[in-house]
Amino acid sequence: MLRLMPVGDSMTIGSAGEHTWRYRLWQHLRETYGGPFRIVGPREALYDKATDTPDSYEYADPDFPRAHLAGWGEGWHHLTPLIADAVRAHKPDVLLVSLGLIDLGFYTDAEQTAENARTFIAEARASNPRIAMALLPVIPNVRAETDAPFAAQVTRFNELLAKTAADLDEPRSPLLLTSPPPSYDIHHDTYDGTHPNASGEHKIAGAFAEAMYQAWDVGEPYLSGTG
Repeated sequence: MLRLMPVGDSMTIGSAGEHTWRYRLWQHLRETYGGPFRIVGPREALYDKATDTPDSYEYADPDFPRAHLAGWGEGWHHLTPLIADAVRAHKPDVLLVSLGLIDLGFYTDAEQTAENARTFIAEARASNPRIAMALLPVIPNVRAETDAPFAAQVTRFNELLAKTAADLDEPRSPLLLTSPPPSYDIHHDTYDGTHPNASGEHKIAGAFAEAMYQAWDVGEPYLSGTG
C-alpha cells in the first residue's frame, strides 16, 4: 500500500469550509491509481480563522482521509523538528511537501531556509532511509508584487531548493522537484492573494499528481475540473 503524507503550511492545512488540495489529490488518486493507497499523518484538522486555532473539522467534504502534517503559519523552520517522529509513527512512503513561504516571509532568508530543507530531508531519511519526497517550489504570493526583496528571496530559495533536490537525490530515496502549478494566478486561484480557492486547490493537487505520474508512474495525468 502506498502511503502519502502531505506536509505544508496554511496552503496545505486549509481553513474551515474548504476542500483543500489534499482532498483534490485524494479524489484524483482514488479515480486513477491502480493500487491501494492511504493518506497518513499526525493531524487531521483545519484552521479555524474565527478562533485562531487549528481545531476545525468543517471540511467542505469531510468524507476523505484527512491526515496531514501541516500548520497555519508553519514552515520548514517549524516542521523540521517534527518530521522524524511523524515519519517513524505514520510510516509514509512519500512526503508531499509545500513549504517555504512563511519561512521567507517571517523567519529565515533563502539560504537559511534551504539549510532547514536539507535538515528536514536528513531527518525524514533518518526514520525511513527509503522515503521519497516531492517538493513544491514556493508560489509567490501577493506580497511579492510590491516587495521586491521578498520576491527576490522567493526566487533565490526556489533555485536553492532545486539544487538541494539535485544534490541529495538518490535511487533508494528519490527527491522530486515538482513543476510550479501551470497557469497559477494569485488573482484568480486564491481568495486573498495567498491561499488557494477551488481552482488553486486543483492546480496544486495537479502539480503533485503530474510529478508523481511522470517520475514514478503513480496514477494518471490530472484532469479534474476547477469546481
